[in-house]
Amino acid sequence: MSSVSAKTVVRYGFSILLVGVFMFPIFWWGLTSIKPISAIFNKDEVVVFDFEPTFNNYRVTLLGWSKSEVEIGKSGVMGTSGANSYDGRRSLLDSIIIAVGSTIVTVLMGLMASYALSRIQFWGSQGYMIWVLSQRFLPPIAIIVPLVFVFHDLGLRDTHLGLIIVHSLMNLPIALLLLKSFMDDIPKEIDQAAMIDGATRFQCFRLVVLPLIKGGVAATAVLCFVFSWTEFLLSLFLTNTIRTIPVKITTFVTSTGSEWGFISALGTSAIIPSFIFILLVQKHLVRGLTMGAIKD
Repeated sequence: MSSVSAKTVVRYGFSILLVGVFMFPIFWWGLTSIKPISAIFNKDEVVVFDFEPTFNNYRVTLLGWSKSEVEIGKSGVMGTSGANSYDGRRSLLDSIIIAVGSTIVTVLMGLMASYALSRIQFWGSQGYMIWVLSQRFLPPIAIIVPLVFVFHDLGLRDTHLGLIIVHSLMNLPIALLLLKSFMDDIPKEIDQAAMIDGATRFQCFRLVVLPLIKGGVAATAVLCFVFSWTEFLLSLFLTNTIRTIPVKITTFVTSTGSEWGFISALGTSAIIPSFIFILLVQKHLVRGLTMGAIKD
């Protein structure tokens, strides 16, 4: 009994330690976002809790205050000092539009393509699947130059639609792989029974198969959203005025140094939409990630 208890304590202790190691950077990121400049750039010691918390970094990045208003201690009104290069509200909105849009497009396309590959056997289907997955292995930097010219000629450069399309193409191979694996776990006899009862192929997909893989769809949507939300290279080269969160944060690195307070405040705020999105699908997320792990 004691040995079992000791193993349980060690197992849970190791799990807590492992989670703590992964969560510490997020904790430090959030802690830095409420530190004053004197605590962030203290050369004598690493300031952990010995400081007076301030929300000035959030006021600048999320409420539109200018840096000068915060430094001189004004309460101010949003926009009274003109354009603020540290205002991250537009970037948050742009990132939400692009990430949500690309997630919807990717999941819809992935569902239809994965159902066809899972249920309809045709010559070259395996080769086609391998070809689609190979597109994900290609690093974006290898195609960025021709992609910029193509998007410029099509009028898609520096547009939300252009980024939604390119993010969807980037995430589609992963979505197709995941959704096909979930659909393969659903016996084909279910489709055949529904079609014997008079259901069409589309009705089998919409009314029979889709409800059974809601967990897989949720898991795929979360991964597509996170990949789009954190994508940097394509968003950097394909936009000028539209700046997603990763691109916006790079502008906080100036010739005089890095604005770590503003960077951590905007970075911490960027975690919230992903967290909310995961909460909305958490009922199906665990089931989707473990679907197919146990075979009868």
